[in-house]
Amino acid sequence: MTITQLEYLVAITDYGHFGKAAEACSVTQPSLSMQIQKLEDELEVQLLDRKKQPTQPTEIGLLIVQQARQVLQSCEKLKAIVDERKNELSGEIRLGVIPTVAPYLVPLFLKNFLDTYKDIRLKITEQTTESIIEKLKNGQLDIGLMATPSQDDLLKEYPLFYEELLVYVSPANALFKKKYALPEELDPNELWLLEEGHCLRSQIENLCQLTRQAAQLHQFEYKAGSLETLKKMVNTSGGLTILPELATQDFDEDQVELIRYFKTPAPVREIGLVTNRNYLKEKIVAALSDEIQKVVPPKMLQMQERSVVTP
Repeated sequence: MTITQLEYLVAITDYGHFGKAAEACSVTQPSLSMQIQKLEDELEVQLLDRKKQPTQPTEIGLLIVQQARQVLQSCEKLKAIVDERKNELSGEIRLGVIPTVAPYLVPLFLKNFLDTYKDIRLKITEQTTESIIEKLKNGQLDIGLMATPSQDDLLKEYPLFYEELLVYVSPANALFKKKYALPEELDPNELWLLEEGHCLRSQIENLCQLTRQAAQLHQFEYKAGSLETLKKMVNTSGGLTILPELATQDFDEDQVELIRYFKTPAPVREIGLVTNRNYLKEKIVAALSDEIQKVVPPKMLQMQERSVVTP
C-alpha cells in the first residue's frame, strides 16, 4: 500500500471518473487503474463500484476512503511542518470562495498575490458555504473565503473585512423615494433573493425576519444563482434586492442612483478566511489575508457603527 495509491483512490471518489481522476493526478488512466487494482488485490476487497456512473466507492471502499483522507492529511501536515520551519511559502493551495464574493474580490488580489508568492500554486473554485465547510473538514480544500462566523468548532477563522449590505431598488418601487431603508420596510412580494444554499440569502432572511411563507408570496418563484441575475431582475421587472457592498464598486452613475443604504447601525456581513482547525500553513493564510486586505476599501476593515448579520 502506498501514499500514491491512496491519492488515486481519493481522486476517483472526488471526480467519480477514472479519466478525470487520472488527469487531476497527472498520470495516464491505465497507470491509475493499475495502482487501484494493486490496492484492491492487497486488501482483498473491491473498493470501487465500476458499474455505477459516476464511479462510487463500495460500502467497505467508503470506509477506506475516509481513512485514506486522514492519512493524506497527516502527510500534508508533515510537509507543512517542514515548510513552516524553513519559512517557505510554497505548494498547492486549494481555495474555495463563495459565489457572492468571488467575482468582486478575487480579480482584485489574485495577480499581485501570484506575483509576490511565485512558489505557490493557487487553485480556486466557487462553492457554496455548505460545500466549503464540508470540504475543509475532509481535506478537499485548504482555505475557504466566505461569510463568517461559521460557528463550527472544527474550523479556525480569520476575519478580513465587514461588507455593508445595500438595497438595490427599482425607480417604480416606493422605497426609491426614500433616503434610507429599514429592514421591516422591505416587502417580501417585491424582494428578489438568491436560491437556497447561498449564505447571503440566509443573512437577508435573518435581517428582514422573512418567513418561508412570506418569501413564497411572489406570483411566481425564480431561483437566481447569481447577484448579476438579481440586478437584472430589478432593472427589467421592478422590485428590489439586497447586494453586498463589493458587488456595487463598479456601478455607473445610473446604477448608483438605485442604491439605498440602511439606517445606522448598518447591517454588514463579515468576510473571512476559514481553515480546518488542524491546518498548519498559517504563514500562507497570513499572506493571503494581507493581500486581500490591501485591495479592500479601508472603511471595510473596521466595524464602525455596524451590525453583523449572521449566515
